[in-house]
Amino acid sequence: MAKRILVVEDNDLNRKLFGDLLVAKGFDVETLADGHAVIERARDFAPDLVIMDIQLPNISGLELIEALKGDETLAQIPVLAVTAYAGKGDEERIREAGAEGYLAKPVSITPFLLAVGKLLPA
Repeated sequence: MAKRILVVEDNDLNRKLFGDLLVAKGFDVETLADGHAVIERARDFAPDLVIMDIQLPNISGLELIEALKGDETLAQIPVLAVTAYAGKGDEERIREAGAEGYLAKPVSITPFLLAVGKLLPA
């Protein structure tokens, strides 16, 4: 059975790129542009990994990571944070929120797929 990945990304091109890459690698992928639907969608879809943009409209990806990690049924799902904010202290804040992985945009294909592979349970 294919591993399930939930991609949360408000940028249409990035969302399509991440989704297409992951589908091509055999993953079952759902994508969301709106952060408000993340918790409910994660409960329904039961992903093996969540790829989370940090800068989303209306709600921060950091808040969403904290909400996922604070939810008893979702807390064990690893989160790969992907962000254009790669300033000093950003990775630390993102990891403190609960993300197990971190990539700065622009994201190259090989590091992206390696990061995904590292976080997915065998």
